[in-house]
Amino acid sequence: MKLGFLTACLPDRSLADIAAWAASRRYEALEVAAWPDLGDRPFTATHLNVEGFGEKEADETRALFEKHDLTLSSLAFYDNNLHPDAGTREAINDHVLACIDAAALVGCPTVGTFIGRHPGKSVAENLREAEQLFPRLVDRAGEKGVKLIIENCVMEGWHPDGYPGNLAYSPELWEWMFSLGLYLNYDPSHLMWMGIDPVEALKPYVDKIPHAQAKDIQLFPEKRNHYGWPGKTVVRQDPFDVGWWRYRVPGRGQVDWAGVIDTLYEGGFDGVLSVEHEDPVWGGTEDKIRTGLEVAHRTLRPLIVA
Repeated sequence: MKLGFLTACLPDRSLADIAAWAASRRYEALEVAAWPDLGDRPFTATHLNVEGFGEKEADETRALFEKHDLTLSSLAFYDNNLHPDAGTREAINDHVLACIDAAALVGCPTVGTFIGRHPGKSVAENLREAEQLFPRLVDRAGEKGVKLIIENCVMEGWHPDGYPGNLAYSPELWEWMFSLGLYLNYDPSHLMWMGIDPVEALKPYVDKIPHAQAKDIQLFPEKRNHYGWPGKTVVRQDPFDVGWWRYRVPGRGQVDWAGVIDTLYEGGFDGVLSVEHEDPVWGGTEDKIRTGLEVAHRTLRPLIVA
């Protein structure tokens, strides 16, 4: 197992700068943000431009990672593959295909994305649409020797009423995903506020997890008593502000990291555990973000066998 982080937390830095810093802080891998340029949309970045990515760019990228003795663990493009607007949906699906092609060229084993959801349709209708849509993406990945991985983020902010906007949030849905040839990019933080034990949920599925993310969560049950499980409703200016929990860097929340990592090892996981930094306490400035990544490293590195 290697320890890495998702580069999206440093959107204004070049991949070369991030790679040099990561190596200097004894990180071993990077999950590289590969969104198209989305302006100031939070938690996205374009550290690898997959449009027009060819052999020259692949050679340069491999050389950069070899220089710093880093592993390129995954290309990250987490967007709504079931977007309600047909044109936007097609563009998102096509960008996933471009990520797959770029990953194959550079020798990256996985591409991460979301299932997503059309919020105007039922869950059952969305699942049937996904069953028609994803075979094209899965087939391309298979042809290129790449695994398409789905993060189990709830994406409640994508739904107008704060319901799950990414249909990958439970083990039941994971099993459905696996039947389509998809894999899981496991993140324990999303399970805890759903009321799912992240260690028990992980145990049966380690062989379907080629890549995992490390994000922590801090729960405030007394606030849940006020808002209820779905979160704020009367005043919710930020659609992702549920009001009774917040993401933290590993070590500053309530995830049982010893239990998670031990379960991954017991199940035979030998991939990359990638820190996804969305901590508001250690965010807002680049210095704070870097400190947050160092806190995460100090928390997780002692739990990983050297």
